Amino acid sequence: MGKKKKIVVGISLGDLNGVGSEIILKTFQDARMFDFCTPVVFGNTKLLSHYKKLYETEVSVHGIDHLKSVVHQKFNVLNVWKESVKVSLGEEDKTAGAYAIKSLKAAVKALKESRIDVLVTAPIHKSNVQSESFQFPGHTDYLAQELEGDSLMLMIAGPLRVGLLTDHVAVKDVPSQITKERIHKKINTIHKTLKEDFRIRTPKIAVLGINPHTGDNGVIGKEDDEVLRPALDELRKSDKIVLGPYAADSFFGSGNYKNFDAIIASYHDQGLIPFKTLSFGKGVNYTAGLNKIRTSPDHGTAFDVAGKNKANPESFKEAVFAAIEIYKARKEYQKISKNVLPLSRKKPHSKKRS
Repeated sequence: MGKKKKIVVGISLGDLNGVGSEIILKTFQDARMFDFCTPVVFGNTKLLSHYKKLYETEVSVHGIDHLKSVVHQKFNVLNVWKESVKVSLGEEDKTAGAYAIKSLKAAVKALKESRIDVLVTAPIHKSNVQSESFQFPGHTDYLAQELEGDSLMLMIAGPLRVGLLTDHVAVKDVPSQITKERIHKKINTIHKTLKEDFRIRTPKIAVLGINPHTGDNGVIGKEDDEVLRPALDELRKSDKIVLGPYAADSFFGSGNYKNFDAIIASYHDQGLIPFKTLSFGKGVNYTAGLNKIRTSPDHGTAFDVAGKNKANPESFKEAVFAAIEIYKARKEYQKISKNVLPLSRKKPHSKKRS
């Protein structure tokens, strides 16, 4: 038997002035990583060589101009651009943001064409990347446009998984965006993801309320009673184990989150503050619900430490491992589903007349 195919992990550089290149190089400085996957960084060989020298990392940069030239057991860098780019580590700069998007778009194109198996994205700065050709709040929204499926931001750290009904939305706009249709779509997405990507046969999902104390019977807002509860009641009729809404202020502190396979928060900070408090530095952002796999670390560009050789690569490393494991689980699920034997519909034997 031949060797199993190595999973090819595409990596976008993120903001050139942030910690993206540092955490990428530090992750693959550990030679054992090449036993799990083959990395392909979408960027520029000279730039990565510059970062390698700056951060004193022992990584041999293998520059390529075509994806067909990828070599296993090597740190492949695909030259998406040839020109030199001025780097000002720690500074907000539109040029650095523009190159981050060049890297991202090339990586997503390769992902769509199945030239890479999964995508891991280093952090971008949401303001720096805005342009006429890129007007998205972040990776998730761009990927939702480019890939197939219903996207959902899912933060994962071991058994802790926190998804969002709304993600990068201003707090004042949250209630108007939480509709019955959105609730159904997001919960159906996470239910499917838990089964196909995390090998959980009967997912148990908790939903956090929109208002403090889930509205206190309408005293602190009516959205929980008028929108959220009826939507959850309908979902339970389809045999999904969906419990709640729970009051968000005590849900994590009480340890109740440990009783569920996933938690759905109503808005960004409601879910991400407790998630990052419990797992910061080891958490992973997974864009669930799409036909391709993308993960990223749980932190941003970290301009305050960029260039100081202080960035911790653990979350990025976890993002690589998560992408690999989800890819394997999904392939396994597809194989099992494909091989399910159909129920035979035999006609009953008729008794012969004597």
